[in-house]
Amino acid sequence: MNTPELRTERLILRRFAEADLEALFRILKDEEVNRFLPWYPVKDLEETRKFWQERFASVYDRSGGCAYALCLKKDNIPIGYMKVDPEEPYDFGYGIRKEFWNQGIGTEAGKAVTGQMKKEGLPYITATHDRNNPGSGCVMRKLGMKYCYSYEEQWQPKDIPVVFRMYQLNFDGNGEFVYRAYWDRCSNHFKEQL
Repeated sequence: MNTPELRTERLILRRFAEADLEALFRILKDEEVNRFLPWYPVKDLEETRKFWQERFASVYDRSGGCAYALCLKKDNIPIGYMKVDPEEPYDFGYGIRKEFWNQGIGTEAGKAVTGQMKKEGLPYITATHDRNNPGSGCVMRKLGMKYCYSYEEQWQPKDIPVVFRMYQLNFDGNGEFVYRAYWDRCSNHFKEQL
């Protein structure tokens, strides 16, 4: 089964359901939460429904990857999301309502999700963050991900130049393997001293 329910000390990680659209709207409409994410904030419930169908519901029908609603155990209402794409580069990403920032939610959920991805046999996951968002890099390092390289691209659909830091966590024992497509695609690529 893709995206099985997971539980941590404070959280229930489960599939998004159509009944969660209001809660998802609260996450996706916030400009600050979506500042470093590759889409614009949604404007209404219809845009939220489309996002849910394209980014989450479509993953549930495929093998590999996952898409989780991050819910506090006390009420099981989504306060964020976390997903791993079902194909290379198995991109790991998340978003959390800002009132829950700096409470270890991303790390707690991320440990459960990366553990599940390893159990399901994914060879590795990657994650990127805008270097102007170093907090995201902290979460990646806490999950055991290793910084590999940085690259600059014209980010779409926002059409702005962004320097991304690419992290990777290998599950298959091949510690030397680095996903290089971003490096190869972008002419401005380099390694930083972090």
